Amino acid sequence: MATTVHVQEQTAASVASMLLEIQAIKLNTEKPFTWASGWKSPIYCDNRLSLSFPAIRTAIRDGLVQAIRAKFPSAEAVAGVATAGVPQGALVADVLQLPFVYVRPKPKDHGMENLIEGKVVKGQRVVVIEDLISTGGSSLKAVQALRDAGFDVLGMVSIFTYGFEVAVSNFREANVPLVSLSDYSSLIAYASAHNLISSDQITSLKAWRVDPANWRAIP
Repeated sequence: MATTVHVQEQTAASVASMLLEIQAIKLNTEKPFTWASGWKSPIYCDNRLSLSFPAIRTAIRDGLVQAIRAKFPSAEAVAGVATAGVPQGALVADVLQLPFVYVRPKPKDHGMENLIEGKVVKGQRVVVIEDLISTGGSSLKAVQALRDAGFDVLGMVSIFTYGFEVAVSNFREANVPLVSLSDYSSLIAYASAHNLISSDQITSLKAWRVDPANWRAIP
């Protein structure tokens, strides 16, 4: 599989609609959200909310499973990125009947001081599960931890990606194929088609994706 970022056409609109429906994704161009980076953002995404809605949780799980079967059929294990990728990864591993591990942001400060929780098998082919991709920094840090431990990382599957060029560049540089169930462009297209946002909001939302660091809210 080519090293690229691929969005699943069969799930892009449906996953976007589900995340909007349960307000896992919120859009606000007038009163933006502030990210940890300091960026002002017209979108807030918390895919953890999907875990509280059984039908949507199952649909997302099945989408992730189908993506792995289609793109990474030789996978021998599933790894989740803590914390949001852990429950999704465990659900997926259960359906696929594969071993599951997860990667901490940093090693535990007691006990075995593990960075990776679960059985480490060197050479084992693993697919990484992530809930959300922004720049890809923390996700790719988890990939490197798995590689350092001896895993053969086939690629990553996420629920949603903002589609930033910096993320595409980072995944390409790290030689990690990424498959996402939905993305920012699909979200905006769905919201526009269903009259959930105005033309002015569409313009503002598209401008944010191009230059998030310098984006300004609609006055």
